[in-house]
Amino acid sequence: MTPSPTPSSSTPSSSGRSPVGRRAVLGAAAAVASAPALAGLATPASAAPAGRGKSPRALPGGGDLGPNVIVFDPSTPGIQAKLDEVFKKQESAQFGTGRYALLFKPGSYSGLNAQIGFYTSIAGLGLSPDDTTINGDITVDAGWFNGNATQNFWRSAENLAVVPVNGTNRWAVAQAAPFRRMHVRGGLNLSPNGYGWASGGYIADSRIDGQVGPYSQQQWYTRDSAIGSWLNGVWNMVFSGVEGAPGQSFPNPPYTTLDTTPVSREKPFLYLNGSEYRVFLPEKRTNARGVTWGNGTPRGTSLPLSQFYVAKPGVSAATLNEALAQGLQLLLTPGIYHLDRPIQVNRANTVVLGLGYATLIPDNGATAVKVDDVDGVRLAGFLIDAGPVNSATLLEVGPAGASADHSANPTTVQDVFIRIGGAGPGKATTSMVINSRHTIVDHTWVWRADHGDGVGWETNRADYGVRVNGDDVLATGLFVEHFNKYDVQWYGQRGRTIFFQNEKAYDAPNQAAIQNGSIKGYAAYKVADSVTTHEGWGLGSYCYYNVDPSIVQHHGFAAPNASGVKFHNLLVVSLGGQGQYERVINDTGSPTSGTSTVPSTVVSYP
Repeated sequence: MTPSPTPSSSTPSSSGRSPVGRRAVLGAAAAVASAPALAGLATPASAAPAGRGKSPRALPGGGDLGPNVIVFDPSTPGIQAKLDEVFKKQESAQFGTGRYALLFKPGSYSGLNAQIGFYTSIAGLGLSPDDTTINGDITVDAGWFNGNATQNFWRSAENLAVVPVNGTNRWAVAQAAPFRRMHVRGGLNLSPNGYGWASGGYIADSRIDGQVGPYSQQQWYTRDSAIGSWLNGVWNMVFSGVEGAPGQSFPNPPYTTLDTTPVSREKPFLYLNGSEYRVFLPEKRTNARGVTWGNGTPRGTSLPLSQFYVAKPGVSAATLNEALAQGLQLLLTPGIYHLDRPIQVNRANTVVLGLGYATLIPDNGATAVKVDDVDGVRLAGFLIDAGPVNSATLLEVGPAGASADHSANPTTVQDVFIRIGGAGPGKATTSMVINSRHTIVDHTWVWRADHGDGVGWETNRADYGVRVNGDDVLATGLFVEHFNKYDVQWYGQRGRTIFFQNEKAYDAPNQAAIQNGSIKGYAAYKVADSVTTHEGWGLGSYCYYNVDPSIVQHHGFAAPNASGVKFHNLLVVSLGGQGQYERVINDTGSPTSGTSTVPSTVVSYP
C-alpha cells in the first residue's frame, strides 16, 4: 500500500485546479467480517460425464459452483439489488472473510452499476468479452476510505464489454486488482472521485476505445492491449505490446514503452458453451501485441468442468491432492481454505484456478502450493495468506535444482497474490520461490502487510518476498512490498522483468535493523553477483520509514557490473522525506533529498 504523490500539474481536480500535494497518512482500515453468503442465487454448473473408457473416479469432477458464485442472465430479476447487497458487505471488508464471484451469462444488460468491493470478482461467461455487454458501469471508487484509493486491493474485472453511462468507466484501484480481457466502449478513469490518492495497477488483454486517464495513479502496467489514448503519468507508467500506447519518453513523461511483450499466455477463464461450463486455456504468444480476442474467437484449448474437482471451503489438502492424483484439475470456489500440507502439483498441464479470491492459509508452517518441474502448469486467481506459524516458503514453482527446458510450454503464475499479516499474524521466510525455468509470473502482489491486524517488525516477520532461482524466467507486472530484507532476489540467468513496483518496509525500527553488512539497507531488487545476463524495464522502489525517518537506504537496486546485465528506466522515491535513498542502482544515480516526493531516476544502466 502506497502513499500518493501530487499528480502532474496538468491533472485536473474537481474544482478545476491542480490538487494540493499531500502525503497519505496510512491507517488500518477496519476488518469487517462478511455476512453469510447470499442464499438461493447460485446457478449450479452442469457436470459433463467423464470420458468413456476411463476408470471410475473416487472424487467426482464438475458440480455446483457453490453459494458465493452468483450467476446472472439477462432475465434474472433484481440484479442491481443483488450487486448492491454484495457490495454493502464487501465495500470496507479489507480483511474480512467474504469472497464472491459475480458471473454474467452472455447477453446484454442495461441500467447496472456494479460497484466492486474487496474479494469480489466480476466476469462475463462468454468466449469473447463482447459476448456479454453491461450497458452501465463497473465501478471502483474510494468513498469508504475518504477518497483515498491506495487500499483498494483484491478485486477484479474480466471478460466483459462495458458501455459506460457517462462515457467513462471508473476503476480506481490499488494493487492486486486486475482488469483483464475487458472491452470498454468509452474511456477509463483510474482515479477516485475527487482525484485523490491512488496506487495501482494492471490491465491486460483489454481494449479501451477512448482515453485512459490515470490522473493521480503513481504507477501502472498495461500489457497486450489496445487503447485510444493515454492521458498522463505521475512516476512510472509501463506498456508492453499495447496498440495506441504513448511513445517511450521516461522520465518526462515517465513512460516506458515496449512494442511487444516477449512471451505471454493469458489467464485461464471460466465460460459457457451453451449450458456447459468449460475453462478456456489461451495459447502462448511470442512477441505479443494487442488483444487475443480481436477476431472474436481466441486461440487456445478448453476443458469441460467435468475434468475439474470443484473445491469448496472446508475441503482438506489431502482431498485436493487426491483429486490431482486422479488426473483432475482444481477449481477453487470462493472462500477460505486451511491447508495442513501443500497442494502438490505433479502433473504437466495442470490447472489450479481460483474464483472470487479463493484464499489458501497454510497451517503449522506448511507451504501452500508446490509444483513439480513439469510443463505447462497454470496457477491463477487465488490469494495465499500466511499463517501464524512461520512457513519456510508459501509458493514453490519447481523443486530446488529444477533444470528442465519449458520454453515450449512454460508454467504461468497469474493473479496469484501473497499476503503476510493484515488479517492476523502471519510469518514466512520466503514467500514465492521460482525454480522452474521459463516460468512466467504475470501480475502478482507479494505483500508483507503495513497495516491491519498482526503487523509489526517481528509480528509478521517475512525476510524475503520473491526469489527466482530458475533460468529464463519472465515477470510481467511484479509488485513486491515491505519485506524485512530483500524484496526480490534473482539468481537465475537470462531473467527479465517488465514493470516492478516496490516499497521498502515502513516499520524498520532503526538503521541497525536494516543494515546489510557494510551496506545501508537491503536493495528492493537484487540480482546475484553470479548472474551474467538479466534485463529490466520500468522498475521503481519507494521508501517511507515512518518509525525512524532518519533511516538511509543506500540504493533501491543492486546488480553485478556485467555487460549482459541491463536496466532501463529506474526510479527511487522518498515519500515525504520519511527516509532517503543515497543512490538508485549500485553507486549510480542522484540521492533523494528533503521532503519533496520527487523521483531520482536512471534511464539506462550501465
